[in-house]
Amino acid sequence: MDLCLYTDSVDKLSFEAALDLAVETGCAAIEIAAGGQSSAPHMRIDELLADAGKRRAFAAAFADRGLRIGALNCSAWPLHPVKGAAEADLIRKVIRLAAELGVDKIVTMSGNPGDGPGSTTINWIWYPWPPDAVALLERQWAEAIPFWQEMGRFALDHGVTRIAFELHPLHLAYNVPTLLRMRAAVGPVIGANVDPSHMFWQQMDPLAVVRALGPAVHHVHLKDTQIVPEQVALAGVLDQRPFEDAAERAWIFRTVGRSHDATFWGPFVRELRAAGYDDVLSIENEDILQPPAEGVAEAAAFMSAILRAG
Repeated sequence: MDLCLYTDSVDKLSFEAALDLAVETGCAAIEIAAGGQSSAPHMRIDELLADAGKRRAFAAAFADRGLRIGALNCSAWPLHPVKGAAEADLIRKVIRLAAELGVDKIVTMSGNPGDGPGSTTINWIWYPWPPDAVALLERQWAEAIPFWQEMGRFALDHGVTRIAFELHPLHLAYNVPTLLRMRAAVGPVIGANVDPSHMFWQQMDPLAVVRALGPAVHHVHLKDTQIVPEQVALAGVLDQRPFEDAAERAWIFRTVGRSHDATFWGPFVRELRAAGYDDVLSIENEDILQPPAEGVAEAAAFMSAILRAG
């Protein structure tokens, strides 16, 4: 397994500076943000699709530094009732660009529809009650499965063999049962982006998740989460307060190693190996208490030691 830098972690750096940081911190690969929830400052996807010369220069920027492209990321909302069509189009563009660059994996999210005609935003049903909400959830799945069946075929036709869904709340596929439901309906092109940070606050066990998913682990994000017991006691983990108010939240994202030490991350890496995963571990830094580049460097040093330890 190789360390990888997800460029959205350092979105204020230039493209060249982000690649140089990856080299300086010992990363062998880059995961490039292509849009969706990201501003994607490091990739002009329409220009790259339209101009073979720009694609060659783009690819050379990696090769000249001894880096490879680990994945293209479009953290999109493809089933959103308002912007879903544009987000779906973005995913198709990312698949097309991946094919041109010889990349066989994209990272995205499953999406989630609204509650019917006239909806203006998503409606995430996570509680099995009342009955009309459960019925809505099944209608949402009935919309999502054909969409991803078509997108899966499109990906395979372009040589993209892995679509890694980040298991993220607010999306239909956000845990093991929902990911496996989508994979059963669409096929093995669908897999998981395993990001322990979202599992920690939901009280999931990332090691058990990896064991349950096995070959369905397509990608891995490295991000930590700090649980604040005194805030959980008052707000629970379904805390609606803004991420920017770190002191007033039940949990916050942290740099890898800040909340869970080697006694978690060592076994996590071993479980990935046992599951047959031999691809990138992509650093995603969202620690608002630490400068981004500093957090990336700290995470890389911490995980490099974990990987050396075996």
